[in-house]
Amino acid sequence: MWDVAQYEKFQGERSRPFFDLLARIPDRSYGVILDLGCGTGELTAVLGEHWPEARVAGIDQSEEMLAPAKAREVVDRLEFRKGDIASWRPSKPVDLIVSNAAFQWVPDQAALVKHVVSFLAPKGVLAVQIPDNFDAASHAILDKVEAEGPWAEKLRTRLRHDVVLKHARYVELLLAEGLNVDAWATEYQHLLAGDDPVLEWMKGSALRPILARLSEEERAEFLGIYGSQLRTAYPKSGAITIFPFRRLFFVASRR
Repeated sequence: MWDVAQYEKFQGERSRPFFDLLARIPDRSYGVILDLGCGTGELTAVLGEHWPEARVAGIDQSEEMLAPAKAREVVDRLEFRKGDIASWRPSKPVDLIVSNAAFQWVPDQAALVKHVVSFLAPKGVLAVQIPDNFDAASHAILDKVEAEGPWAEKLRTRLRHDVVLKHARYVELLLAEGLNVDAWATEYQHLLAGDDPVLEWMKGSALRPILARLSEEERAEFLGIYGSQLRTAYPKSGAITIFPFRRLFFVASRR
């Protein structure tokens, strides 16, 4: 269901939180690194470049995303595997686990945290970034259009990603696992160019499971209604549309 080209239309804005997360990871040697929800693997490759002595593996369940990722593989250094991050498990403990904008697709967040922490080697580090904009106008409008249209019943059981916990709850879960925690949040002010840029952004992520369930005619109607309301909520400022986007971060390490 993933459209790689659509997702990468805002590659700079989507990748910036990864580099902010990377800057807070303890700068030491890591032997084995995992990237959970690696997508196309471009940022996974950055991990390999940053720690060239490490063996790095990217995990993702999307065939569409893994296709370009496979082309980035480096023998004995960088590899990509298909797996669901909610259930996949490495064969041995991991020194550094990174997950950039993937946790929000897993319904049971508490179980996911416990599952992933169990991979960590002694002194291992878990570094995670999670979108936290589900109270924003972009999502409030999306929920309204979804609930009020003729497609409501068809979409009732679709894959959801608005399961993100309060920031403090993640900290509590990590502390309960005996980890040291560094947690923070950032609201980015993305300056997007082009026509209907917020709609184009949403088509690359939150709209994906919705559009996958609709017929071609329904998609056109849904996007027409949703896009019109987004233009009101996010008016242009000259040639630019300002799109605020909040994200949660935490870096947790075994004591």
